[in-house]
Amino acid sequence: MTGRVVHFEIPFADGDRARTFYAEAFGWKLQSMPGMGYTMVTTGPTTDDGMPTEAGYIGGGMFEREAELTTPVIVVDCDDIDAAVADVERRGGTIVRPVEPVGDIGKAAYFRDTEGNLLGLWQQLGS
Repeated sequence: MTGRVVHFEIPFADGDRARTFYAEAFGWKLQSMPGMGYTMVTTGPTTDDGMPTEAGYIGGGMFEREAELTTPVIVVDCDDIDAAVADVERRGGTIVRPVEPVGDIGKAAYFRDTEGNLLGLWQQLGS
């Protein structure tokens, strides 16, 4: 597992209001993902295919607030998400949302750590 923070997510109650706020307040570029109920967030410079061009840059996403996903989330990269989920549980974390595919690009899961913080896990397909 790389263990690197690679993404963030921000829930919203009103998508248009949230997108307007972040675009105007910080100049973020926002792209709605049709059929996914998700907005991709670009917070820094990227190549034409969306890859970061500066070390340390991470982008994120926004989604409609729901049940367990009510606060901002940091997302940690892993090579094997199933092994990472098992390790989280073995060490006292609790799985909030089990592993699920994200289109054809990767897999995601959400968990609470031993302190009650909500975090995400991400495995890029092909990893």
